[in-house]
Amino acid sequence: MGSSHHLLVFLMFLHYAVGFTYNCVKILPDSSSSIVVEVGKNFTATCHLLEGCAYTSDDIEWRLGNLSIAKQSYHRINETAVSVTINISSDMSDWLKCTAPKESLSYKPRSIYGIFLRAGYPPLKPKNLSCIAVQEDKDISPNLNCSWDPGSRNPLIDTTYTVYANVLGTVLTHKADCKQHLARFCIVNLETFPIHMVLKVWVEVKNALGSERSELQNDSSYFAKPNPPLNVQVQVKFPTSLVVTWKHPIDRTILKLSYAIRYRKAASDVWIEVRVPERFTRGYIKSFRLQSLEPYTQYVVQMRCIGESNSSYWSNWSPSVTESTTEAKPASAPDLWRIIRPTSNSRNVTLIWKAPVKANGKIRFYNLSINQNNEKFESHNITADNLSQMYSMELPAGKMASIEITAYNSAGESPKATLSIPRSDKELPGVKDMSWSVRDEKLQVKWTAVLPLPHPLKLSEYLLEWVKIPQSVHQKELPAGWQRVPKNVTVTTLNAGLEKFKRYNISVYPIYKYQPGHVWHFQPGRPVTRPAYVQQGPPKEGPTVTVTKSKKNSAELTWEETPLDSHQGFIIHYTIFYAIGNTKQWKSETVGPNVHSYVLTDLASETDYVVYVMASTEAGSVKGTDCTFKTMKYGDGEVEVIVVVVCLSFLFLTVFIIMICLRKREVIKKLLWPQVPDPSDSSIAHWSPDFPIKADLPKEDVSVVEVDVFDGKSLCEEDKGVLPLKKDKYLSEEHSSGIGGSSCMSSPRHSVSDSDEGDSGQTTSSTVQYSTVLGSGYKGQTPSHQPPAFARSESTQPLLDCEEHPDHLNESQSRSSYFRRGRELEPGVLAPECDGGSLTFCPVQEEEPSPVAEEPPASALCYMPQKSGYRPQ
Repeated sequence: MGSSHHLLVFLMFLHYAVGFTYNCVKILPDSSSSIVVEVGKNFTATCHLLEGCAYTSDDIEWRLGNLSIAKQSYHRINETAVSVTINISSDMSDWLKCTAPKESLSYKPRSIYGIFLRAGYPPLKPKNLSCIAVQEDKDISPNLNCSWDPGSRNPLIDTTYTVYANVLGTVLTHKADCKQHLARFCIVNLETFPIHMVLKVWVEVKNALGSERSELQNDSSYFAKPNPPLNVQVQVKFPTSLVVTWKHPIDRTILKLSYAIRYRKAASDVWIEVRVPERFTRGYIKSFRLQSLEPYTQYVVQMRCIGESNSSYWSNWSPSVTESTTEAKPASAPDLWRIIRPTSNSRNVTLIWKAPVKANGKIRFYNLSINQNNEKFESHNITADNLSQMYSMELPAGKMASIEITAYNSAGESPKATLSIPRSDKELPGVKDMSWSVRDEKLQVKWTAVLPLPHPLKLSEYLLEWVKIPQSVHQKELPAGWQRVPKNVTVTTLNAGLEKFKRYNISVYPIYKYQPGHVWHFQPGRPVTRPAYVQQGPPKEGPTVTVTKSKKNSAELTWEETPLDSHQGFIIHYTIFYAIGNTKQWKSETVGPNVHSYVLTDLASETDYVVYVMASTEAGSVKGTDCTFKTMKYGDGEVEVIVVVVCLSFLFLTVFIIMICLRKREVIKKLLWPQVPDPSDSSIAHWSPDFPIKADLPKEDVSVVEVDVFDGKSLCEEDKGVLPLKKDKYLSEEHSSGIGGSSCMSSPRHSVSDSDEGDSGQTTSSTVQYSTVLGSGYKGQTPSHQPPAFARSESTQPLLDCEEHPDHLNESQSRSSYFRRGRELEPGVLAPECDGGSLTFCPVQEEEPSPVAEEPPASALCYMPQKSGYRPQ
């Protein structure tokens, strides 16, 4: 691509330089190729008019590419030359042209000349030159690998990098050309690596704007990089030291080496490096002892080497070798603690402990000694188990105990750890103003020290205890964790892997010490405890709400607190949401975290509601289960009031009705039980021969009249004689002395009713029998020899008042005139029908009255059967 570009530039240059047949301008400086100019500096070019040219300096115009250069940059030298000065920028790689266009000389061709400008930077001096010759097999490689930093600036123009190497005292110089753009490394072949000689190396950078070089000169061992030591091994002989052995990677005649060893605990990432002293190197020693190590600890060991003469290139580290030191007796005591749970009349004490920090081996067992009030001494050998290092005992409230524990491994026993448990009423003072906060996902605890201290106690340290709530039911898990801090510390961070969303009780104990004899005793003070979370989250589940009491306009809600393990944080409040079942327009009420019941008010009566309770922490909220309930139709006491009002109203109504019944008893009696006349009291009974009518009444001849029981009219005849009345269906020839109580005739018999007109359902008991007396005498005349005859009819018609009450006979006789209204019936003439009934008269012969006969009285009685319910007016 570079050659084609140069060809294009050359062709363009020929075009502009040669121009047309007539060209009279030329630019200085001139070049057959591009002109390289430095970015940031000024460049000046001059346009000359050739001899015999028809143009003047006023006709000259400068252009850079297709842009015209401002006249302010022009400088008129004379009538035939004009110069221009421009400041070069990084994007000015283009043609600079001089033209002489003059429109008045249109018969002459246009003159133009140009040069190509290429902007760029001079090279920078290489930095951090270094060269390495690595070890190959048993010798140093002749290939010298050099590298440098060319700088961050792009020169924009072609730049070459060349590496040179020369052994001082020789004329031979080795050279290597680097073909990369902005080269950073290059390899120069020395053919044979010079041993114990001075080597000079330099790198040269060059372009059209200048050149730079950087060089390095030192002993040849300075450039050599050996391989790591061979066959590195670790031997164990003592509890606190390890012996490291190795082999040299290269012969000392070629390169003398120095060694370094580094080691670390297998459980740590921190390396400790040890430089092997020169006396070991000079003596060509191939082993070294690492000392002051910890017993029964696994270590990782590596080695490397470097040229003895201030070489700058270490070898790589050898492969890791792991080995452990042997056991030693424990250097520290076990960490002893206790948990006290009061009971009814005693205390349950759980002793817990940790293995010594400096166990220096595997703990085989613990010896636990318990002394209660110097009265009871117990000693227990407890096999070491990292999961169940605890012991439980009962301690009466009025007794104290002194506990000692010692750890044993295969090398010996540890120092003793002691702890005193005082009587319940002898607790020592605790700290003040204990608080906690979260920093970097860990709990930071702060408290105030107790001052002054009670004599003769001295503050030894503080103990921080954390207990997960609720406690794990795993039998082999320690019920608590703890850590100790120095007595001058009142702020610390718990170095424990506390679980997120789990509640812990954090307690701070001051640990006091006193010396009643030659041994120090340690006793904890009263704890100060606070609940805490290392990180809070929304609750796992919401509370379940129940409606304990529903009223007309209110409802009482209760909910149980969710299990503590599901809180995942401190409950800051509960929110009660409720709505009418169909609308889902929620309303809410917020209550405190310690409230577990609430009364909703202003509810609609006889309405279905949906309610749930939402529990909230700082990290979020969760809703509980829905509960539906229905308010009552009536409020408290309303039903009782209604019942009382209804009962009182019923009582008043009953009393009122009873009073009315008492006042109107005769009317009611007549309405409910109508009075039935007694036939025995009828006045008809007095017409029989055995019971003559009053003396002042004349005797009468009466003919029998038989009337249909359903007829509503009767026929009355005047006192012209008695007309025998006959009817086809009903005729009685029996004689009766009276009705009901007569002793002259036999008892009444059943009458025969007309099958066409009568009611076959009637009985004798519902029929009132009427009798008429047939007499042959008139007004005292001697009757015929025939005996008196009685005719009887059957009717449901009640008796007339005159029959029921004989005392009122005169009144009845006066009413009989009612029946005499109308014209008198002639003998043998039929009477008109009354109310659909019929009367039949029997024709009789008119006889000559006897001499002593008189007209019948006008007050002769007339009887008319009636339909039930009829009363004459």
